[in-house]
Amino acid sequence: MIAPDCVGAGNERMRRVTILGSTGSVGQNTVDLLLRNPEAFEVEGLTASRNAARLAEQARALRARFAAIADPVHYPALKEALAGTRIETACGAEAIVEAALRPADWVMAAIVGAAGLAPTLAAIRRGAIVALANKEALVCAGALVMQEVTRCHATLLPVDSEHNAIWQCFDLARVETIERIILTASGGPFRERNFEEMRTSRRSRRSPIRIGAWEPRSQSIRQQ
Repeated sequence: MIAPDCVGAGNERMRRVTILGSTGSVGQNTVDLLLRNPEAFEVEGLTASRNAARLAEQARALRARFAAIADPVHYPALKEALAGTRIETACGAEAIVEAALRPADWVMAAIVGAAGLAPTLAAIRRGAIVALANKEALVCAGALVMQEVTRCHATLLPVDSEHNAIWQCFDLARVETIERIILTASGGPFRERNFEEMRTSRRSRRSPIRIGAWEPRSQSIRQQ
C-alpha cells in the first residue's frame, strides 16, 4: 500500500518522528526541517552509525526520547554527551531496530546501504508511515519489502531523489496507463564514462560502484 495522502494532512496534532540515520545527509536535512517546525513535530528517536557527537547534539536540540548508535565503540561518548538529560541511549544492531519499533507516526529510513534493511522492515511491520531514502533496501529485498508493506498496512513514501521524481510524475488516479519507466543516467559516477570504461569497471575499494555501508554489531547496550 503506497498512500501518500495518509501522511496526516489536516491532522493538527504534533506528529511523532523517528530518523534512522540522522547524521547522514538526508538525516541532517530532516533534522533541519524538524528544527524549523518545532510546533508540528516531536522526535521519538534518532540513530547514527558512529558519529556520537553529532547524534548527541541533534538529540539535545530536538529533545529526542531515544538515541541509538550502531557501533558500541562510540557508545561511551554518546552516553557521556547525553549525561544529565532524560534521553534514553543504547547501542548495537538491536538498538537501531528498537528505534524503528518505537511509537512514531512516521519514520525516515535514511541509513546507508544494506544495514538499513532490518530497521526499515521493523518500521514497516508495525504499520508505520516510512519515508524511504534507502534504495538499497529495495535492491536487496524489494519483493519482501513491498509484500510486508501490503501485509502490515504500512505506508511507503519515496524520498530518494530518483524515486521521488518518478513518484511526482505519476497520475495516481490512472496508474494503469503507465506501461514502462525509463530512468536515464542523469548523474552519478558513470555520467561521463564511455561504454568501454563502464564495461571494464570492477568492484574494488576504489570503484565508484562501491556503496559505503556500516556493519552494526550484534550486541546491544542500554542506558536510562
